[in-house]
Amino acid sequence: MNSKKKNQENVFFRFYCRAYQAAMRVGMKFLNFREPIILNSLSALAEKVKQEGISSLLIVTDDILHNKLQMIDGLKADLTEKGIRFVVYDKVVANPTTDNVAAGYQLYTDNQCQAIIAVGGGSPMDCAKGIGCQVARPNKTIQQLQGYLKVGKKLPPLFAVPTTAGTGSETTVAAVISDPVTHNKCAINDPKLIPMYAVLDPSLTVKLPQKITSTTGMDALTHAVEAYIGQSNTDNTRDKAVKCTKLVFENLQKAYENGEDLKARKNMQYAAYFGGIAFTRAYVGNVHALAHKLGGLYNTPHGLANAVILPYVLEYYGSSAYEPLSELANAVGIKGASQEAKARLFIAAVREMNKRMAIPETLDCIKEEDLDFLVGEAYAEANPAYPVPKIMSKEDMKELYRKIGGLKKPE
Repeated sequence: MNSKKKNQENVFFRFYCRAYQAAMRVGMKFLNFREPIILNSLSALAEKVKQEGISSLLIVTDDILHNKLQMIDGLKADLTEKGIRFVVYDKVVANPTTDNVAAGYQLYTDNQCQAIIAVGGGSPMDCAKGIGCQVARPNKTIQQLQGYLKVGKKLPPLFAVPTTAGTGSETTVAAVISDPVTHNKCAINDPKLIPMYAVLDPSLTVKLPQKITSTTGMDALTHAVEAYIGQSNTDNTRDKAVKCTKLVFENLQKAYENGEDLKARKNMQYAAYFGGIAFTRAYVGNVHALAHKLGGLYNTPHGLANAVILPYVLEYYGSSAYEPLSELANAVGIKGASQEAKARLFIAAVREMNKRMAIPETLDCIKEEDLDFLVGEAYAEANPAYPVPKIMSKEDMKELYRKIGGLKKPE
């Protein structure tokens, strides 16, 4: 294909993407992006479940939280005291799979459950949402439900108890489930997935290792930044994105250095919550498209992938993102002589935050022979839906993957 024809096709495709995104902006005005009701303590959850008239439920978590850290022992005791029956599914893995969802759904139906409590980070919450989707649409597979607005039916009541401060899953319309056969990540997006309640109890995060504190915190920042610089913002999403960004800049390092700092932990929980609200309505962007594929193929933790990828993508956007990045720089007190200067200083500050928390500059899992697969999957996720400042070509994505992986371009 000659370069002139290829450029014409690229122009047409970019026009198609922007038209699709404009239609989505209009359509989303008619959707119910409700916000979860916040409970400030795990001890209040059992009483709230009882008030909702629920007598049997499924708790979704992972083995470490349940058996090693015994983090839900108090919740189980509270539920028992209230006469509420429960069963625990604790086999959720990082980047939860369709197998996890199927096993949890079987427990839910076998025990005639009426609601779901998700305890943990993004993985248990995504798994719980996936189970809820199967309850609502038992004749559809997870693969058939991926995409936008394909659930359409009410999920069972979902109570989200985050033990990390980053994913924002307690607020979002999204669930990402991995297919262990194809290594694809199935992203389901529907307002029906927004939890009914979110428990923001900082005591649940004090035992987080530094590595998880740092990467989940940078995940929250990525949500806020991608939402803010995208082209589908509202006044509310801009406000929430700024709040999240400020809270991360002011509190993440404190929480990283002192896990017992309850004020910093609480502020990071709210950062994740605000970031979740922002990107639920305004979308994410190419950082997430690139990161999701690393999780699917190499099982790279999502927060780590986002943290490493974020500055590379922001640099790629160049002048198309200078104005919104300079506004975020203003919000966190970064000074500069121009929009460009402030935007570049903001990106440098992100890199410095990563460095101070021992987050690497590159990910050595990426292999040159995998790039075509990674790019194909990431490109399909990003386009036409993500309202990014600048639409990436497949060639640009491949070069970014090389930079992120520390790979040299073949000669």
